[in-house]
Amino acid sequence: MSETKPDKQRAILDAALVLFAERGFHGAPTSLIAERAGVGVGTIYRYFKDKDALIHAVFHELHASAHARIFADYPREQPIRERFILLFTRLLRWFIAEPQEFRFMEQYHYSPYAFAGEPQFPEESEIIRQLLAEARSQQIIKDAPMPVLESIAFGPIVALAKEHISGRQPVDDNLVRLTVDACWDGLKR
Repeated sequence: MSETKPDKQRAILDAALVLFAERGFHGAPTSLIAERAGVGVGTIYRYFKDKDALIHAVFHELHASAHARIFADYPREQPIRERFILLFTRLLRWFIAEPQEFRFMEQYHYSPYAFAGEPQFPEESEIIRQLLAEARSQQIIKDAPMPVLESIAFGPIVALAKEHISGRQPVDDNLVRLTVDACWDGLKR
């Protein structure tokens, strides 16, 4: 039985994720992605206009998956601190549980791809930015620009995830709790 089109597309997306996470966008040529996916190079271009389109497709798929996992049953009615703790705990656990996805998403976030075309995350609809903006407007956290607040909130969990993924620092539930609490403490007024 021959492989169907969606199976080939899935194989390409999976191979691209692994290679982009391991080698970076420029270190993963389409020939290597095709080889890992078990398809011809031309097959990639049946599904994706070019390598950039493939990178964006991997991002959109991962973003949707992470969003569903992290923001499921988001309790908008809970106090700000509890919502922050819930979301950042879920984020850190996702980073640790999905190292390839984490590496890809971080690489994408800091690349020109994240700024190409329309904004990927309109500020008014992004839950974390809304949460931080709400906390700032209620004077619960520091009155600082959003990039500063995001750096304080994300920096420790990203660093800890990298330490865990590299094998230098095993992370358990207690360390997750301590780190997320420290992020909140760093934001407080």
